[in-house]
Amino acid sequence: MSLPEAGFPLAAAVSPRLHLIETVDSTNAKLLHDAAAAPQDHPHLSVVLTRDQRAGRGRLDRTWTAPPGTALAISVLLRVEDVPTHERGWIPLLAGEAMSRAVAAQAPDIEVGLKWPNDVLVEGRKISGILAEVLPADPFAVIVGAGVNTSMTSADLPVPTATSFEALGRVVDEDRLVADYLEGLRDGVAALAATLTAPAVKEAVRAACTTLGRVVTVSLPDGSVLAGTAERIDDDGRLVVVAEGVEAVVAAGDVVHVR
Repeated sequence: MSLPEAGFPLAAAVSPRLHLIETVDSTNAKLLHDAAAAPQDHPHLSVVLTRDQRAGRGRLDRTWTAPPGTALAISVLLRVEDVPTHERGWIPLLAGEAMSRAVAAQAPDIEVGLKWPNDVLVEGRKISGILAEVLPADPFAVIVGAGVNTSMTSADLPVPTATSFEALGRVVDEDRLVADYLEGLRDGVAALAATLTAPAVKEAVRAACTTLGRVVTVSLPDGSVLAGTAERIDDDGRLVVVAEGVEAVVAAGDVVHVR
């Protein structure tokens, strides 16, 4: 399925540079390259968007693929020089919260939640995942990539824990979804940059996070696995897991909700 002839006018009204591309290996890699090559042409909220990503990546270097036309892949450049360094760990989390609200607006009668740090779940199944990367040449530039399963059939879903708008019996307004997501990113980054409003961003993430209070297992980057109860998200955006009465702080890892 090719991109619509009308484009994405609602999203274009939010983003100063919306690059729609028929097919690409990775929207994150494309935007990383383009923003590094021509930073003056890529302001805050510049976007690369496709329905056909061939070599996407998720957290822990996992591959992310989908049949052409069945998912949106969107990468957004965030200029975060105004965000204090100690608050930047919240950027991937606020991106997940922004996407969860965008998804919920398309399906207001279905349970939508956030699995820490930024997987969007609908009725407990993953519909969207997010990967944030800092531009190597510019520590004040962050690329946030997201994949959203739109018209993927149940047979095409990669794992039983995944879902899509199609599998839910919903027709998604892709333009509205992307515009809502971009507005959430824009407003979230602006709020995180201000001392008075940053706490509200963090509370919104915590309120959306269905991981809290659950028994979980966390696959850590070093290959070990932590099991316990997800107690809270700390002030740095890290997940605090209590295992046998001892608190463990998780900065990065793959969480599974056990119950």
